[in-house]
Amino acid sequence: MTVERAVADIGVLIYPGAQTAAVHGLTDLFSVANRIADEYQANERPILRVSHWQAEAGGEPQRVFDSHEGHAGHLVAVLIPPSLGGEPTAAQLQDIKRWLLRQHASGATLGAVCVGAFMLAETGLLDGRAATTHWTQSKALAERYPHINVQADQPIIDDGDIITTAGLMAWSALGLRLVERLLGPSVATGTARFLVVEHNDSAQQCGSNFSPILGHGDAAVLKVQHWLQASGAVDVSLPEMAKTAGLEERTFLRRFRAATGLKPTEYCQHLRVGKAREMLEYTHGTVDHIAWTVGYQDPAAFRVLFKKITGLTPSDYRRQFGVSPPVVAVR
Repeated sequence: MTVERAVADIGVLIYPGAQTAAVHGLTDLFSVANRIADEYQANERPILRVSHWQAEAGGEPQRVFDSHEGHAGHLVAVLIPPSLGGEPTAAQLQDIKRWLLRQHASGATLGAVCVGAFMLAETGLLDGRAATTHWTQSKALAERYPHINVQADQPIIDDGDIITTAGLMAWSALGLRLVERLLGPSVATGTARFLVVEHNDSAQQCGSNFSPILGHGDAAVLKVQHWLQASGAVDVSLPEMAKTAGLEERTFLRRFRAATGLKPTEYCQHLRVGKAREMLEYTHGTVDHIAWTVGYQDPAAFRVLFKKITGLTPSDYRRQFGVSPPVVAVR
């Protein structure tokens, strides 16, 4: 008996000035990932279907290309490529904004490359969050959107439901992060090796980065997930989560676990450790400072939990996967 494989539909936004190389590069990257998954016989994983969405004047983006035929489901992710000059008109930007907000509310992960972060910023979804963009545009992004914590020194910031990358050519990092989520770290590593592009293999050696399930269809639970991602799950409680969902606590617990596969406490732990992994990889703060930043008042307890989830102590993790500290010249 042949079991039909699931399909994960990834949308790539095409807007005036969008970098064509990124649009087609992402399409090719996901095609390679499908082939690698077939070689790994990962039949339990979905087929990645890539669709292009054209932003036209006088309406929201429309689907203009599909890599696979068949019925189109909801988008699991929407990716915004960088720009090489032009930009949408004010009217187009409003249409794109409404479309992005609707896709996000339906459970799609939103990802932006380089100055694509400006388009995400227009939605308000980055307010109160960390985001990265091209170093030449970081000051402009921070000034135009003061509620965003712009961290242009980080090449990628994966905030669960929203991912931003810094470099003009960082579409490959964004694509590989989604491959890792949807097809697993082995397929992501194999895809990077085939394309001969750099890929951080921390997920391969320490388990995948935290990839929250967002396409489950439970709007009340999704609302809480978005709230947790935006707040970093710092200083949150079960009564607050249930209140945000508009549900009685026992009902919330049952529905949250059914939708995400995790208890709320486990979900928050994985979310915080995921943020800590990113900080250990790309920043030079002390482990204690990182523990406090992600919501742990007891650094010792944080270290125990971090090792339980990743298999490494925070210090060992940084030694293996962290960026090298800057060299300070002594005169």
